[in-house]
Amino acid sequence: MPLELDVEFVRSRFPAFAEPTLAGQAFFENAGGSYACAPVIARLMRFYHSRKVQPYGAFAASQAGGAEMDEARTRLAAMLGVADDELSFGPSTTANTYVLAQAFRQHLRPGEAIIVTDQDHEANSGPWRRLADAGIEIREWKLDPASGHLPLERLDRLLDEKVKLVCFPHASNVVGEINPVAEIAALAHGVGAVVCVDGVSYAPHGLPDVGALGADIYLFSAYKTYGPHQGLMVIRRALAEALPNQAHYFNADCLYKRFTPAGPDHAQIAACAGMADYIDELAAHHGAGERAPAARAGFVHDLMRAHEERLLSPLMERLRARNDVRVLGPQSAQGRAPTVALACERPGAELAAALAGQGIMAGGGTFYADRALSAQAVAPGHGVLRLSFVHYTSEAELDRLIGALDRVL
Repeated sequence: MPLELDVEFVRSRFPAFAEPTLAGQAFFENAGGSYACAPVIARLMRFYHSRKVQPYGAFAASQAGGAEMDEARTRLAAMLGVADDELSFGPSTTANTYVLAQAFRQHLRPGEAIIVTDQDHEANSGPWRRLADAGIEIREWKLDPASGHLPLERLDRLLDEKVKLVCFPHASNVVGEINPVAEIAALAHGVGAVVCVDGVSYAPHGLPDVGALGADIYLFSAYKTYGPHQGLMVIRRALAEALPNQAHYFNADCLYKRFTPAGPDHAQIAACAGMADYIDELAAHHGAGERAPAARAGFVHDLMRAHEERLLSPLMERLRARNDVRVLGPQSAQGRAPTVALACERPGAELAAALAGQGIMAGGGTFYADRALSAQAVAPGHGVLRLSFVHYTSEAELDRLIGALDRVL
């Protein structure tokens, strides 16, 4: 019998579940940001208490701060299956993508092409589309309006020797389908293009093995993976060295500083090591603590995904039985993240407000995915109700959600 996630232990590692002001409420807007785990909070507090000085200096507090920042990068890179200097931090995934787009603006020549999708969150679409004003051709890989799916044959028709970059989400924040990153990367690499993967809506459900996926760029947000408000960005070495430096000239030779123009947030980067602590805690608690870092992360990834699919199945079954909602994306729990957008007669924000009165914290609106909604015939002004959960969600909370949906719909 497969090992099951110990949800009681998981919830004990999130102070939010003991917070009196959150008592009696079930959190289903995790795609907008997750609760922070205890190790992250502890590290952040420790840094502000005893290490809030300029790091990498000669004195003890400075050295301790710098060491903890390095620890965060080194441990998380190992879990992602990449070299430690291929991982860098920035203020957000949106900001990181913008900086990357400026690097490609200098790197590409007029007439060369970038492929973007209409399934994306705006952060991994808008900055690339703006390169059209530099003479870069923008080609759009369009989703299927009925299913929200990105057909690979449509990508294949867009690829040729002019394409230098393909940008797409690991999972859309409103469609929820998990896209086949390795297969897409292989197609792009076949014509000499590199790929930029927006992992913001996937990484909260288990850190990916970026090395195995073949992604040249992989971006996600720590505040959605139980950490502080930072953007994490993997850029594989060959590409990072080929792109022009975007940082201070004296940081040009440091791979993990080349794409961080502003000074880093020392405390939040250091606190990101708490994400690695948490993954290690889960692995150890479930008997996999002695594995190598990437294997530990992979084990925890599979635990999380199995628990999420187990909870998502009855929700999807209940929603399929209704004729007053349209579920965007895959209609079953398999092959999708537990991020479920519902198009209903009532506006999404109105339904979210109604659910709040039932003790359900959910989201309503467009979630910066206006193009994806429009492509699926959902008016952005009307929006969707989005229900999103992660591995710390319990069966009891899922039952509460289903009951509340019955009442408000």
